[in-house]
Amino acid sequence: MNKDVFEGKWKQLRGQAKEWWGKLTDDDLERVGGKYDQFVGLIQEKYGYTRERAEEEIDRRAAEIKADRKEAAKEIDQQAAEIKADRKEAAKEIDRQVAEIKADLKEVAK
Repeated sequence: MNKDVFEGKWKQLRGQAKEWWGKLTDDDLERVGGKYDQFVGLIQEKYGYTRERAEEEIDRRAAEIKADRKEAAKEIDQQAAEIKADRKEAAKEIDRQVAEIKADLKEVAK
């Protein structure tokens, strides 16, 4: 994960990090303050990982977030398409009813 991206999204990642790595405390996360290198060091310290392994774990978790967001975006797009189709069908029905009412009014006007 890009360090700048990590640091920029720290507030969002912080809660998730605590879920992923249960050994991390609020104090640990506060001390890290969104600094990537410090976070990697913290993971190393708490879990006995090498630096490389800690970075791999962070990257793996970041990839999970990205995949989840991509899936969520796909679902939202699908829902939006369904809503659009429903609205289009409703508009056609309204147009049909309006045409029917107009025809009825012409009959009454005769």
